Amino acid sequence: MQESPIKRRLTRKIRVGKVFVGGDAPISVQTMTNTETCDVAATVGQIERCVAAGADIVRVSVPSMEAAEAFGEIRRRLPEVPLVTDIHFDYRIALRVAELGADCLRINPGNIGSDDKVREVVAAARHHGISMRIGVNAGSLEKDLQAKYGEPTGQALLESALRHVDILERLDFHEYKISVKASNVFLTLDAYRLLSAQIDKPLHLGVTEAGVFRSGTVKSAIALGGLLLDGIGDTVRISLAAEPEEEVKVGFDILRSLAIRSNGINFIACPSCSRQEFDVIRVMNALEARLEDVRVPMDLSVIGCKVNGPGEAKEADIGVVGALPNSLVYRHGEKSHLIPTANLVDEIEKMVRERVRQAEAEAAQKKSDDAARGVFARGD
Repeated sequence: MQESPIKRRLTRKIRVGKVFVGGDAPISVQTMTNTETCDVAATVGQIERCVAAGADIVRVSVPSMEAAEAFGEIRRRLPEVPLVTDIHFDYRIALRVAELGADCLRINPGNIGSDDKVREVVAAARHHGISMRIGVNAGSLEKDLQAKYGEPTGQALLESALRHVDILERLDFHEYKISVKASNVFLTLDAYRLLSAQIDKPLHLGVTEAGVFRSGTVKSAIALGGLLLDGIGDTVRISLAAEPEEEVKVGFDILRSLAIRSNGINFIACPSCSRQEFDVIRVMNALEARLEDVRVPMDLSVIGCKVNGPGEAKEADIGVVGALPNSLVYRHGEKSHLIPTANLVDEIEKMVRERVRQAEAEAAQKKSDDAARGVFARGD
């Protein structure tokens, strides 16, 4: 994977469970469950699928004390997964989930209630060593800001965010991140750019209610891509009317396209034309489905003809130039061998799995070597 030319804005680093957010930490990808939280089995199963897809952090809605107790059981079943609890209005729920092991409290200090209630929530977060997220949304701006600006604007979202920031800062609490989400691309860009210029806290990026899978993916890619190119953003969530695992995959696709972070295979494939010597679309759909579990970063190029194929293949970890009856394979820029074009999917999967095993063995050896060096240093 090429090195990204993007220079990230330096922010304060906070922790969400075992994941660091901000500073020099990798940009994390998160999602949110859409199961009924009180259905513990369903929620745990969904979180496990999200983690398998690569999610770094998962958020769980906790709208009631009953849901808070269910969250406690979810926490017990998933002790290693960084979990954020989404809480509104009732400060007692925040206090309870803090006791039960939440890694981060997603709240709006302004809708939790009186200053005393906010102070209690902050004290609980501080006591349990957990972080918070201020979540500002264009669809739920304070009434006075709606009246002042007439409609959601970047300035309105900024003013709302700074109000919440001021509450936490006055309480000398600094372990928080902020989002200023809107469903409009331009409003999202404006709000985050304004906020980024005002504070040094980590920013959680997202386009809220982005829409169904295809259009929501496009909208999110444009807005988040623009911000990430500016060096803005420390963690992302792609809000789609789709299963949360799909949000995770799209999040990593966006980061991968900007050479920020990789999670699995970067597929390079031609759109297909009359020059193709095999069914590119069928092959690529089959490969994407079969290799969905791969987390080792690699570039896989599969081109249907000899015009652009060699150039793309030379830049990939594994490259295939389609031809009949055999296709030419490149490995790390060098010609390797021929494979039967009729069996492309099986042959390519075999090569990818081989590369995964090799990478995992190399990683295990490095871990062993590092541990040995550490033992030697302590013994010395």
